[in-house]
Amino acid sequence: MIKLDEDALICDLAETYHIYDYKQLPLSKVAAFSCGLREDSRVKMLMSGQRTTIDNLLLAGINDALNMLVWFKTKDGQKGHNKPISLVGKLTDTNEKNSSSIAFESGNDFENWRNQLLKNIKVGEVDGN
Repeated sequence: MIKLDEDALICDLAETYHIYDYKQLPLSKVAAFSCGLREDSRVKMLMSGQRTTIDNLLLAGINDALNMLVWFKTKDGQKGHNKPISLVGKLTDTNEKNSSSIAFESGNDFENWRNQLLKNIKVGEVDGN
């Protein structure tokens, strides 16, 4: 933890245990105190790669669900336009634009793409696009 972010560990130890100079304590005590930090402490969140707490993610999920319910009742929601932006997506850096879905203008476009894909599979050149 010290190697990862010493300043975050110092802040967490000071906030939780009122330890302002951990170097005066034996290493085993500092290790015990460090392991006892909350899961939402600065250093533990940094170690786990979390950008926000579970509580905030749950609240953002509730907000997203409520926004979707309200949006479905609007004219835009009925037509599928102006979908609300997901807070959970913003907090976790998931981007829906990076999905691998493909849209076609017509059934013929789909059939042409499918036939080309099947030809490529037979030849051994699977590309997908």
